[in-house]
Amino acid sequence: MRAAAFMSGRFTPTVVPKPWGHEIIWAHTDRYVGKIIHVKGGQALSVQYHERKDETVYLLSGEMRYWVRLPGETELRDQQMRTGDAFRITPGTIHYIEAVTDCDILEASTPELDDVVRIKDRYGREGTNAP
Repeated sequence: MRAAAFMSGRFTPTVVPKPWGHEIIWAHTDRYVGKIIHVKGGQALSVQYHERKDETVYLLSGEMRYWVRLPGETELRDQQMRTGDAFRITPGTIHYIEAVTDCDILEASTPELDDVVRIKDRYGREGTNAP
């Protein structure tokens, strides 16, 4: 999946099926990862946080609720994202995406793809790094 270090050239994107939709990993280096996350309407990602991964999402299309527990808060709050909005998630921030309609989300992050601590998951993947 990773392009060879320090080489320019074509990269073959990888489609990763998920129970809520799929991810297209269109860039993966030792320094960053680029993804398009497609979430089917009515589906949701895990309530999760990352120990090292730093990510920013950009809503390309669709309608979603982005639940985030901001520093100093005790509860997750819907961040009211609209198409064209971006939001950064730093390590330790609890968050999840809930799709109202089919959504496409652009994500840029540090390369720690397996750094997922699941707190709650409607697909039975709590506490794991499973796809």
